[in-house]
Amino acid sequence: MLDLETIKNEALNAISEADSTALEQLRIEYLSKKGKIQSLMAQMRELSAEEKPQFGQKVNVLKKAISEAMDAKKNELEESMMNARLASEKIDITLDAYRPKLGTLHPLTLVQQELEDVFIGMGYNVAEGPELESDIYNFTKANTPEGHPARDMQDTFYVDPSHLLRSQTTAIQMRVLEAEAGHLPIKVICPGKVYRRDDDDATHSHQFMQCEGLVIGEHITVADLKGTLELMIREMFSKDAKIRFRPSYFPFTEPSFEVDMTCHICGGKGCSTCKGTGWIEILGSGMVHPNVLEMAGIDSSKYTGFAFGVGLERVAMLKYGITDIRDLYTNDIRFLDGFKR
Repeated sequence: MLDLETIKNEALNAISEADSTALEQLRIEYLSKKGKIQSLMAQMRELSAEEKPQFGQKVNVLKKAISEAMDAKKNELEESMMNARLASEKIDITLDAYRPKLGTLHPLTLVQQELEDVFIGMGYNVAEGPELESDIYNFTKANTPEGHPARDMQDTFYVDPSHLLRSQTTAIQMRVLEAEAGHLPIKVICPGKVYRRDDDDATHSHQFMQCEGLVIGEHITVADLKGTLELMIREMFSKDAKIRFRPSYFPFTEPSFEVDMTCHICGGKGCSTCKGTGWIEILGSGMVHPNVLEMAGIDSSKYTGFAFGVGLERVAMLKYGITDIRDLYTNDIRFLDGFKR
């Protein structure tokens, strides 16, 4: 009986100080088939018949006391571990949140998407073409045959005698005309990158973006061109913007026009941006030349159309107040951060 009390005191003291690993070892030491409690039960064979019931009852009480102490300690340890985990994972909702570093669309992409949205809303399709282009589509089908003086207006990058890095997205229009000649009318815009041999400075680049538009159908007039460009400029710059046409020359349009818009900074009153004139040159345009239609297999006596082309860099510089075109190509994240939406 004295051994039972000693075992009980030793077990309870050890349990009270145990951690999770030690507690499992104590369970094996006292309660397993080869543990101390089971060894006590084996001693019952040495007792008399009168002593066995009393001894067995005491051993069962001891076993129950140790088991309950172990279960209580296990619950205590689990609760303590849970509280420690909750404390370590606690979120202080009063702290300021961290702003994640997000990228942004390039200003040229913003301008292109805005233009596309404007024209898709008017029923236009968006067409693309190869940047390595055939001389035929870049010049010949645009009414600029070999030896034509207008070819001197563009200093181009030839890769062989008949292929070049396209100098104008007019090449895409020529491809569309050829492909869709039997499916008139045509309403399409052609955004893309173009290349010309030029010295890079604050306003010039050897590569830049254009977006050209083309409409072919019956009874298309200059009035349709004017209305289309007015809507585009009002959507892109100012609801009160106006435009004016000035005579110009492009080999693939006749008549041809340079288009000015009222300065969106001063509203036409005159400022440093428009050099005091109240007007800013924005794009070139005109009625599609009959020769261009005929080369595409379209009857120029029945169908007419208009075309226009705008430089996306010029629009971006005017729209966002960018003073140096090279900023658009230097990949400076400080510059791009200014266009986060």
